[in-house]
Amino acid sequence: MSFSKRVGGLFLLACMVAAGAPTVRAESLASLKESALPAPPAKAAIQELHQVDGRLVAFAKEEAWVLSSASGSWSRIALPAGLDGGSARWLSAAKDRLYVLHQEDEAGAAARIASVSLAGERLSMRPLPAWPTALRDVALAEGDGQLYATGIDASGETHVYRTAVPGGQGTWQALPAWPGAGNASTLVAQRGDLYASVAGEGAESLWRWSKDSGWVAMPAVPGRIVPGSARALGQAHVLYLLSGGGDAAGSGGHGRLMTFHTITKAWAGLSSLEGNPAPPLAAWGDGLAWWSHDDGVPGVRTVQLQAGKHLLTWLDWLVIVVYLAAMIGIGLYFYLGEKRNSTANFFVGGRSIPFWAAGVSLYATNTSSISFIAIPAKAFETNWQYLTNNLIAVMGLVFVAIWIVPLLRRLNLMSVFSYLETRFHPAIRMLASALCIAMQIGSRMSIILFLPALAIATITGLDVVWSILIMGVFTIIYTTLGGMKAVIWTDFVQVFVMFGGAIFAIGFIVYGINGGIPEFVQVAMAEEKTKLFDFSFDLTKATVWGFIFLVVFDVVLTFPKDQVLMQRVLSTKSDKEAGRSIWTFAAIMIPGGFFFYAIGTALYVYYQSHPERMNPLLPIDATFPLFIAAELPMGVTGLIIAGIFAAAMSTLSSIINSVSTLASVDFYEKLAKNPTPKKSVLFAEIMGVLVGLAGIAIALLLSRYDIHSLFDVSIELAGLLGGGFAGAYTLGMFTRRANSQGVAIGIGSSIVLTLLIWSMGLVHPYFYLAISILLCIVIGYAASWLFPPPTRSLKGLTIHRQDAVA
Repeated sequence: MSFSKRVGGLFLLACMVAAGAPTVRAESLASLKESALPAPPAKAAIQELHQVDGRLVAFAKEEAWVLSSASGSWSRIALPAGLDGGSARWLSAAKDRLYVLHQEDEAGAAARIASVSLAGERLSMRPLPAWPTALRDVALAEGDGQLYATGIDASGETHVYRTAVPGGQGTWQALPAWPGAGNASTLVAQRGDLYASVAGEGAESLWRWSKDSGWVAMPAVPGRIVPGSARALGQAHVLYLLSGGGDAAGSGGHGRLMTFHTITKAWAGLSSLEGNPAPPLAAWGDGLAWWSHDDGVPGVRTVQLQAGKHLLTWLDWLVIVVYLAAMIGIGLYFYLGEKRNSTANFFVGGRSIPFWAAGVSLYATNTSSISFIAIPAKAFETNWQYLTNNLIAVMGLVFVAIWIVPLLRRLNLMSVFSYLETRFHPAIRMLASALCIAMQIGSRMSIILFLPALAIATITGLDVVWSILIMGVFTIIYTTLGGMKAVIWTDFVQVFVMFGGAIFAIGFIVYGINGGIPEFVQVAMAEEKTKLFDFSFDLTKATVWGFIFLVVFDVVLTFPKDQVLMQRVLSTKSDKEAGRSIWTFAAIMIPGGFFFYAIGTALYVYYQSHPERMNPLLPIDATFPLFIAAELPMGVTGLIIAGIFAAAMSTLSSIINSVSTLASVDFYEKLAKNPTPKKSVLFAEIMGVLVGLAGIAIALLLSRYDIHSLFDVSIELAGLLGGGFAGAYTLGMFTRRANSQGVAIGIGSSIVLTLLIWSMGLVHPYFYLAISILLCIVIGYAASWLFPPPTRSLKGLTIHRQDAVA
């Protein structure tokens, strides 16, 4: 057993707390709704059904009909010019994606393929490169920009090909076929992997292909899959139609729908259908459509998956209201007790915050809704490899506490970017401050608001707008009322709310598993769900080397530029207290990280035992909120949702306070005529409201997009926007030759080149920030030699001994 497995297993055994076993629930969370559509007025029998560009298309011999989504009636459409309708075979590769094969012999073999789109009242074709060999019994799948094709050649050998889409102009790449004989009855792409069901003499087998492990056998299919009935559903499920009578045609009995969860590799049954679906079938909405002759009346029938909402009870709402009222109360307390004409009081708490409170606030600020929702989802989907970042980051914080923090704390700053003005030039300060504001609002605040709001709204039925408004508006109120003191002390309370909910959730989940703790540990170890370290040198993965690279640049070199974190350090009483706040932060980071990753592992084991309790229509990021809403008793649900709110609001309040500080200190006080402390505080309060409203607006905009992992998105945006001015700090603190002209060139070049690397997808998003910082350092330092060296005194501005303040 590897060291990382032992560490994970020992910790999980130690952290399990008795929470009382929940009632095991076997009923499915998803229900089915069947309905009927009118039959197309075709002269011949309908031979195929497909969905093209969101519309249902029916094919008869030499003609095609499209269903109007507005009127519900069918209209005849023209086939592509030059297409022989008798020899054409239409195949779906994914929802909305249709292709046509040109069959070339009596056995139905084809080498030519074209993509099909619906333009007005006509179907149009775009030819793709031909396969290296003609294939029959072809199945297609499309996902993540790849088109897959499988079939049998004239000698009976199975082939698997792949090409990039939508371009499709490259050659087809041959992939290995699955072990054993047999052709695929269905082919589906989901989460970057390929799934092929293969019928045999015994149970029908299911195979998964991935670029890392090749073909791997999945749990056997619990029945016979109707050919062509499979489709990807949501972000991690595949929907299959199984025949009712044990044969592929579905004769005898009623067909039944089942889902296969690609993460837990578990099958879950849905209720049986009233009819007996058989080909031709098509993906339609969140289900299937098929041509039916029930009761001798031809028509199109559909079935859709539906999932109910888990409404919050009065006790849940009471817990949430008490929590929100407490946050407002803390803000009001400091508003009534503090003078509003002191910038030091409002921005840095009068520099009177105890180190332990500042350290806890540092952790709360760093632990957002991304930690409470996206990290359990990431651990549920993969393993604990991302936790390596926390372990290595602690070593980086040691350096920060010893070298960086004392240097900046001695300068008595309110805005960390004041350092860049003293070291370089006011324009560098304002440029870096503007980039920081854009990053905090665009890549952090909006996502931290949107993530819990979307998850909670999806599960509980609480509208996403109201979820965002509750968190956003309440945070704006107590932050602008109480300033930095309110932010830090609400953070302190919120950490306990977060940890209380997380610890209870772990115990509750584990005791809901069949077999309890032993089963939990056994499955987690067998599936390598607690794997920590990946020492490979693959730049497209999250490896140990990538985390070391990231921590050097993201913690050691970028901590000074992070106004949100540094503002807490600057609020302490002395240099020694500032360093202790970092030690406190480091001491909480590792156990806190284990808690959130353990939740994801516990969810994996639970849903592997109870796959029917998953909602196939929800994104992966909603896994933990689903468990909270569907499995926990009332009151406890409200407590943990309050914990999610706390995780989000602690970071939101910090961002609002820090961005308003930057806007006031770096812009208002530099540009306004005769600024006073009272006016500066008033401007910061107004900016706090505007910043909060901007974050709310962007969060609502994000709800319009289907994002696979907001954890990854937040890393990408931080890397693309945050590297340039972090490099400026490195040049200022660690070199004596860097000057304002070279630093400006370095910042601009790093942003442009990092965007270019991002557009080409060359490395894992975890590397973006480090690459951006490295580019700024190298280019900025080299460019500095093109201009005269700095003439101002560097006393107290670098880590070099000769520049130190006595």
